[in-house]
Amino acid sequence: MKFENQSEHVVDVLVVGGGVNGTGIALDAVGRGLSVALCEKGDLGGATSSSSSKLIHGGLRYLEHFEFRLVKEALAEREVLLNKAPHIMWPLRFRLPHQKHLRPAWMIRIGLFLYDSLAKRNVLPRSRKVTTSQNGPLVNSISTCFEYADGWVDDARLVILNAIAASDRGATIYPRTECISAKKEGSLWKVELKSVLGETFTIFAKAIVNAAGPWAVSFLDRVAGVANPKSMRMVKGSHIIVRRIYDTDEAYILQNKDGRIVFVIPYEGEFSLVGTTDENYTGDPSKASISDAETTYLLEVINSYFKSKTTTNDIIHSYSGVRPLLEEKNASAQELTRDYKVELVGEKGKPVLLNVFGGKITTYRKLAEHAVDKLASCFPRAKKAWTKTALLPGGTFGSQTALVSLLMKEYTWLPKDVAQRYARQYGMLCKKFLKSATSPDSMGIDFGAGLFQAEVDYLIEQEWAMTLEDIIWRRTKHGLRLSFEQQSTLESYILTKVRQ
Repeated sequence: MKFENQSEHVVDVLVVGGGVNGTGIALDAVGRGLSVALCEKGDLGGATSSSSSKLIHGGLRYLEHFEFRLVKEALAEREVLLNKAPHIMWPLRFRLPHQKHLRPAWMIRIGLFLYDSLAKRNVLPRSRKVTTSQNGPLVNSISTCFEYADGWVDDARLVILNAIAASDRGATIYPRTECISAKKEGSLWKVELKSVLGETFTIFAKAIVNAAGPWAVSFLDRVAGVANPKSMRMVKGSHIIVRRIYDTDEAYILQNKDGRIVFVIPYEGEFSLVGTTDENYTGDPSKASISDAETTYLLEVINSYFKSKTTTNDIIHSYSGVRPLLEEKNASAQELTRDYKVELVGEKGKPVLLNVFGGKITTYRKLAEHAVDKLASCFPRAKKAWTKTALLPGGTFGSQTALVSLLMKEYTWLPKDVAQRYARQYGMLCKKFLKSATSPDSMGIDFGAGLFQAEVDYLIEQEWAMTLEDIIWRRTKHGLRLSFEQQSTLESYILTKVRQ
């Protein structure tokens, strides 16, 4: 694609960065009547936004650092998001085993009282004290847990759903397209973009949103030629996925003697997700990976709490993400705030730059709303904020259980486990590739574990997937289930399909 002249190819807003903040801002802005384009140098959600602990939560431990504003906003957002996307988000119970030498019971009770009270709860129940059973998964020395509710989210799919919604409203999405330069030219930014295929083209924008996450500072220095207004610290968080440690549905939040906490979360039916670590990080964020020390740390924490002991042989997969956090003097990596800052540079009638620093998945929608509120000062025709009650694509159904029943009634040949996966990954969007299918054979090649050709084609044609990793780790989690041979067959098919 090429843009030949400035007058015909101008957008109000160009968002640089296709993570959850960037796609959230693109959706909010286009829904307010602004013309929007978004570019992302890799896959949408391919970095930090798909490497989280996959939680919609207020951040119980942030209360210890007196971050009441952040916690209150995040707690309010939990239920907003649970209503917006019931297919990829749902309530989750957490149990915090009491270790009196780590945090006294009175401190935990006060924290949970604040957690219950800082925001209204329409879906999630209040916290409570639970006496553990000797037959339970925890070691016998633990007799008490404190239980509270938060939420689960498929982080990578959250990004994709925001991108789909933005595209449906008229935004242009350029995945695997890097912003290589941005220069002021009169009242506009002249921006050079380069696709993964090597094609270079120009787009003009009245405003640029720098939502490049870990690359936000380098974007300013390298691409836009703007002095860095904020100091950032890169913090790596790593997770491991292991065979399921226990059979019940609750998650655990485990305290450690160093003051940090580790989550253990039921994951994809057969597994447990364990994380996260907090380490200062230097280097290319795209090359972050778990260290032996991090692996040992996570295993030692969970083995100190659970009867079932986990070893490196039980690790199915690991991943690491780099969080760009606001710098605080003398703060450790785990003490750094997860709050965000949105700063507008420029004024109406001139090229403006909006920088996004920090943030967490739970508050992405509020961050986007604040960002577009600031942009609206430069665009008088911009409408009011609107995203709070708008469902994300695929979310127009009552409950996952009801949707599974509907799918199995309409597609009687559909195995229940596949119907359940469709419900929690796509919601009503699965109808786009199920269409009038009458049997497994009508869905095309079965690449394994119920991943059919029709689904793969949909992901390539309508969800911007281009590689094996896009499909088996971000659009789905089939990397946990497909054998090496099955993955090779699928990769060959994807390459052929993408080249067509």
